[in-house]
Amino acid sequence: MRMRVIGALMEGLCRLLTLVVCAVLATILGMIVVGGIGVISLEFLTGTPTEGMTQGGIFPAIFGTVCIAVLMVVMALPLGVAAAIFLVEYAGKGFGPRIIRAAVNNLAGVPSIVFGLFGLGFFILFVGRNLDRVLQTGLLFGQPAMLWAAATLAILVLPVVIVSTEEALRAVPLSHREAAFALGATPWQVVRRTVLPQAYPGILTGAILSVSRGAGETAPILFTGCAYFLPHLPVTEFLGIPMINPLDQFMELSYHIFIMATQSTNAQLTRPIQYGTTLVLVILTFALNLTAIVTRNRFRRRRGEAHT
Repeated sequence: MRMRVIGALMEGLCRLLTLVVCAVLATILGMIVVGGIGVISLEFLTGTPTEGMTQGGIFPAIFGTVCIAVLMVVMALPLGVAAAIFLVEYAGKGFGPRIIRAAVNNLAGVPSIVFGLFGLGFFILFVGRNLDRVLQTGLLFGQPAMLWAAATLAILVLPVVIVSTEEALRAVPLSHREAAFALGATPWQVVRRTVLPQAYPGILTGAILSVSRGAGETAPILFTGCAYFLPHLPVTEFLGIPMINPLDQFMELSYHIFIMATQSTNAQLTRPIQYGTTLVLVILTFALNLTAIVTRNRFRRRRGEAHT
């Protein structure tokens, strides 16, 4: 009887805390929607900032946010998946893999500003400046750029990708691997044709979480490539075809909000733009996540149809 009472109390406490968290989230989102919905317009979404950032739109910041999020996933996903495959399928349970997993867990707890300082010191001052020295390109790689900002964010979200991919790989039944080995498949063939196809949904989950983790970060891109205002988009032409220039600086929504809230000469005047930009960032993050979720669900359906 006593254990039932304690169990009911703990369950009620968990329900109450869950409701409190949901209420706080709903309050925050409600404040953002109420403060920003009146600012959202076609001109706001497609225009450029004017009048000292107190008028105009935020399209350059939207463009930069999408570009860096995609580039971040392109960098982090292959590296994280490869690391997870090594840890699960090849490394075994020795001392080395335990050290690697501990390093991944510790990396997940590092403050984001430390990643920004690391990106500045390693990618820009070490890698970039040495590339400029070797290639004799002047100051091309050794300066803040979208490439280095995306690389810094990729390291930030790498633990998320590794851990989610590891869980997806371990969820594949061992009997499937044994059956493939019994048919004469090599270890890599087992991974590529048996394990990875079943783990794709979990890998896409890692991509979803990495977008959620990295799209709203400000500290890692403070020193590595983000700019408060740029009169042009980070686009160049190659053989007459417009392409994203990864060696150019860019505007980004979270950094835009941060600067307007802390460095603006009249923060009250820019308050509606801050709310509108925040609402756009939330919607954009949800949209990127929804795209990845839809892709994952479609893949699951195709896999189910193929098995039936």
